[in-house]
Amino acid sequence: MSRVYVIHENDTWVEPLRAAFDELAVPFTEWFLDEGTLDLTVPPPDGVFYNRMSASSHTRGHRYAPEHTAAVLAWLERHGRHVVNSGRALQLEISKVAQYAALEACGIRTPETVATIGRDALVEAARHFPTPFITKHNRAGKGLGVRRFDEAEALARYARSDDFEPSVDGITLIQRYIDAPEPCITRVEFVGGHFLYAVRVDTSQGFELCPADACRVDDAFCPAGDAGDAGEDGLFRILDDFNHPLLGPYTRFLHGNGIHIAGIEFIVDRDGVAYTYDVNTNTNYNSAAERDTPHSGMHAIASHLGRELAQLDREAASRADGMAIGRQESLARDS
Repeated sequence: MSRVYVIHENDTWVEPLRAAFDELAVPFTEWFLDEGTLDLTVPPPDGVFYNRMSASSHTRGHRYAPEHTAAVLAWLERHGRHVVNSGRALQLEISKVAQYAALEACGIRTPETVATIGRDALVEAARHFPTPFITKHNRAGKGLGVRRFDEAEALARYARSDDFEPSVDGITLIQRYIDAPEPCITRVEFVGGHFLYAVRVDTSQGFELCPADACRVDDAFCPAGDAGDAGEDGLFRILDDFNHPLLGPYTRFLHGNGIHIAGIEFIVDRDGVAYTYDVNTNTNYNSAAERDTPHSGMHAIASHLGRELAQLDREAASRADGMAIGRQESLARDS
């Protein structure tokens, strides 16, 4: 019997998905990709393969998990297996530069950004970049490494200090600071390439914005406004009857890049202009935000994967029936 294979590197983030699979009786197996081997001479099993690899895996000691996953996805796709969040999706997950290029290609506005490699290049680029600006890692997750600077010399002092935190891939971004009228961003969730819901995220306590219950918002550097008071339970709020002109472009962007499950984040400036700055293909959900709504992100994912698996099984059964009929017709002709 075929099953769903969940590719990941964080047990905690998968716990609610396990519960949803069990509730819906969807058979699944987990592939924890940190270390291991991959025999390219052996075909993969049949099933639906859900890629949940995270750009922040290195913060949990799994430095090469994305590279390992890229190899596994190439192997799966070579053999025609059904992959949810493809190798292209992983490429975008681990590179903001790749994300922005793909978003802009779909006509989706992103903040002005310069990519730098090396501290000297970072300092020099900052001197020619309008202030205020933020820096961020090209491969990050949860807003790690985001810092605001009001003048280039502050960045220069930071870059030359022992406090400097380099991106794991060596690429540091300088990005326009979006002056929002209030400290919040909007995260739009998609499952199966279709809009699920939107959530308002309060950024006043920081910018580590992973909505998973296991994550804490504790970074003091917020690119979306000045710090204020916000209770922990109110950081994530699902928006009723959400509609926005970006929903259509987002859907086309996901479809064109092999992304089936994702959260996309945007911020609106004081002129009402929306800037999209992050695509998270390892989307998580906050139970407090979902508690008083009919929504459950992980249940929606499990349902979608269950339907994909059932369709795969129907197609396999149809092929088997076709082969059986073909053999019977061949025997009849021979007789």
